[in-house]
Amino acid sequence: MEIRRALPQDFRELLHCLKMRSKYAVLLVFVVGLVIIEKENNFISRVSDKLKQSPQALTEGNGTEGSPAPAENGSLASLRELDTAFSQLRSHLHNLTLQLEADGDPGPRRHVLLMATTRTGSSFVGEFFNQQGSIFYLFEPLWHIERTVTFEPGGANAVGSALVYRDVLKQLLLCDLYILESFISPAPEGHLTPFMFRRGSSRSLCEEPVCTPSAKKVFEKYHCKNRRCGPLNITLAAEACRRKQHVALKTVRIRQLEFLQPLVEDPRLDVRIIQLVRDPRAVLASRMVAFSGKYETWKKWASEGEAPLREEEVQRLRGNCESIRLSAELGLRRPGWLRGRYMLVRYEDVARAPLQKAEEMYRFAGLPLTPQVEEWIGKNTQAPRDGSGVYSTRKNSSEQFEKWRFSIPFKLAQVVQDACAPAMHLFGYKLAGSPAALANRSFSLLEEAQPSWVT
Repeated sequence: MEIRRALPQDFRELLHCLKMRSKYAVLLVFVVGLVIIEKENNFISRVSDKLKQSPQALTEGNGTEGSPAPAENGSLASLRELDTAFSQLRSHLHNLTLQLEADGDPGPRRHVLLMATTRTGSSFVGEFFNQQGSIFYLFEPLWHIERTVTFEPGGANAVGSALVYRDVLKQLLLCDLYILESFISPAPEGHLTPFMFRRGSSRSLCEEPVCTPSAKKVFEKYHCKNRRCGPLNITLAAEACRRKQHVALKTVRIRQLEFLQPLVEDPRLDVRIIQLVRDPRAVLASRMVAFSGKYETWKKWASEGEAPLREEEVQRLRGNCESIRLSAELGLRRPGWLRGRYMLVRYEDVARAPLQKAEEMYRFAGLPLTPQVEEWIGKNTQAPRDGSGVYSTRKNSSEQFEKWRFSIPFKLAQVVQDACAPAMHLFGYKLAGSPAALANRSFSLLEEAQPSWVT
């Protein structure tokens, strides 16, 4: 009787032991199964390769002539059928991938930041992204911050302005357009404003449903170009931003690349930074036309030799060139946080080959270049010589980029060369040693672009 009572207890202990070890047993069986499957796959691949050889090759491999090929047995036939099934599966997956690409599979959400300074062609280059239907594009949204918050140049104030700009940019890239309401003057009422700077330069703000029916007696200084819309509804604009697959912003108010590191490292964003530069002599010549009132001293000194340039103006020019150069050098050093996210582009290269540079920028950003963008580039880079305004994005680009050489006095070019020589050397702009060299069309002031500028 004692033996009979002991047997069930032994079985219970055995079952308990098996339960305790079951998870390890299952794991072991799984690993062994994977090893067996891998070996079987290797075997099938080797046999399949042999089966694909012609009978002649098999004969030559055996070193005999005229010998009949060995008959296939049932196992080899089954392996061949299995190999055919695998080939069909690979073909099906490949066709499915092509179909997804053809159907416009949008891929991951990208955030493109075009970083430039005034009169560098940033409006023109920004249109490359504005014309892409899946991109929500904003033109100079930081203009409102600059108009509302006053920062003195240099020192802690310069750092403070960069931090404010950066934080606003982050929210805009995340489609939080309400951040602008704190800076738009007069303040929006009910999230409606007729004072959005250059609204007409953003297709996303001028298409349905953001373009609401126009309102009588409401004047918009920066109204949409091709249709009449009511005051901008910021809520509708934010919703449109979230519906678009990608976001792109253009700004000329951030020059310190290092301050953008938190944006690049934010896990909610996938930022690509394109820094656009231009020959500083061309920039000065363009600014003297576009912002004539601010450069009266420069013009008088160049034409009359009177009212000598103030040292602070030359220092401001030098400081601008240095901040651009330092940002570019940082990007080109390829720090870990910027690797694969920074691209340096010269406006002159864009002007000479706009479609090629657009393709390069889109490839860098991981975005598809659409026929609409290509069509816009074709129409807006072959404009008549007399049909381009100061702020126009429609220009004969191949003739425009060196037009400044024949309008700027050589003495002004010398001032720029002295102040901006390090930046000009980095970006491949040659110095002109004489008025004749400056005006000589056969003398190129542009070196070849460096492939390493895409990092």
